[in-house]
Amino acid sequence: MIDSAVLEQAQAEARLLLTEDKDFGELVIRRDRSVPGLVLLRIDPQMRVLKQKRLVEVIDRFGDVLFGRYTIVEPGRIRSRPLRS
Repeated sequence: MIDSAVLEQAQAEARLLLTEDKDFGELVIRRDRSVPGLVLLRIDPQMRVLKQKRLVEVIDRFGDVLFGRYTIVEPGRIRSRPLRS
């Protein structure tokens, strides 16, 4: 599925978009594409246990607050900013 179709599906189904692909950040932030919320995992794909742990931490900590935000999850920090309406 191409990126624009993924964004459209997330929007149509009112779902968070969870990705490891930085291109989605480009589409949403710089090209002003709409999505209910975007979570970008920036953790080495080989570090599966850490990736899973950090994702669970973010969901437990922020939950529904992830909607309407662009959140970047890294090994040692979490960054988040509001999406444009």
